[in-house]
Amino acid sequence: MEQKTTRSTSMRRVATASCVGTTIEFYDFFIYGTAAALVFPQVFFPALGSSAATVASFATFAVAFVARPLGAIVFGHYGDRLGRKNTLIATLMLMGISTVVIGLLPGAATLGVAAPIALVVLRFLQGLAVGGEWAGATLLAAEYAPPAKRGLYGIFPQLGAAIAFALASGTFLAVNIALGETDPAFLDWGWRVPFLLSAVLVVLGLWVRTAIEETPAFRHARERQSGAPKRAKPPILEVFRAQPREVFLAGGVLTIVFALFYLGTAFLTSYATSTTGAGLERRTVLILNIVAAVVFGVTTAVSGIVSDRFGRRRVIVTCCALSIPWALVLFPIMDTGSVTGFAVGLLGTLAIFGIAYGPVGAYLPEMFHTRYRYTGAGMGYNLGGVLGGAVSPLLAAELVGSYGGYAVGLMIAALGLVSLVSVLALGETKNRAVDAAPDTTTDPTDRLTPA
Repeated sequence: MEQKTTRSTSMRRVATASCVGTTIEFYDFFIYGTAAALVFPQVFFPALGSSAATVASFATFAVAFVARPLGAIVFGHYGDRLGRKNTLIATLMLMGISTVVIGLLPGAATLGVAAPIALVVLRFLQGLAVGGEWAGATLLAAEYAPPAKRGLYGIFPQLGAAIAFALASGTFLAVNIALGETDPAFLDWGWRVPFLLSAVLVVLGLWVRTAIEETPAFRHARERQSGAPKRAKPPILEVFRAQPREVFLAGGVLTIVFALFYLGTAFLTSYATSTTGAGLERRTVLILNIVAAVVFGVTTAVSGIVSDRFGRRRVIVTCCALSIPWALVLFPIMDTGSVTGFAVGLLGTLAIFGIAYGPVGAYLPEMFHTRYRYTGAGMGYNLGGVLGGAVSPLLAAELVGSYGGYAVGLMIAALGLVSLVSVLALGETKNRAVDAAPDTTTDPTDRLTPA
């Protein structure tokens, strides 16, 4: 009985640490997306026209996704060599400092061209931090979790994204209510408040994460290697030598996940408040964003739990299959110009996203060997981020201006097809032991290592 209580307490602590950490990281990441949609075109790109300023603003948003694979390599290296815990503390510090400095950064009216340049550099650092954060947080949960409940515990780092989206939208909403919809103070200093509040959240996150011990799987791997010759190859070379197929296919799977998420959390906010879109008030959009965060948090939790019974791949296939027809009807619904149309479009997009996002927290860690799992899972996740999270919002802004919203829907449908093919090419992983080498045969469902 005592052993059961100790494990239960340990898992609660791990779940809290993984959830709190990703909440803070993604809060910092999302407030940038909200600001890129609502204020950055006027603050950092005032000399450009409205449409060009929006494109430029989302270009800085996309910079982080280019940095994310590099962050996965750098932090993955140290996470696989030195441990998950200390690496996660480093990613939290880097994100927190970068976000606070953005909140203090003068606009183009004060610094001229130096302002957007500094913004790009800080956004790049945010991307490095998130590139190393996600894999470490999911490994923390997956490597501690009981084998039969890995999908359940894998949802806790994933829920951080939903909580963060609600917090980011709620903070901007509070500032908007306090200052008013058109008050110049919002553009002058009001938008900075959410960025500066990040410092408080980082202190909380550091307190929680320093209380966590290193994961059992990593400790066991280090013990097995202690008497063996030191490996000369860094983890990035090991993973691409042993499992390149899994890295690239995982990136393909995550493409639609990122596309749906950043379409819902960033681009649709801009589209709904612009004169070319629905022309809705910021306050209305931010309220609906909070509701959407609850919806995709629920779908994330349910799908992760269900994946313990039906398998990760089957649940993710459902998301990919739904995303294709949904993308084709999304903008016709949005273009009704009504609050109801925007609400249906936003909630539907993030609900479908959540179906895949829940199982991913266990799916990617289960694919890779312990000694390079941090690097492999991080690379697969962030390669998907480049195409789905960087390219799609940037192209969406261009496509809307040239061809209208339906062209964006066609692009998302194409990405959904890419992800569907990718996940069908991968095997099931739910019965794998995370402390053993994975089976990398063409059909892993036949020869999985029992958990």
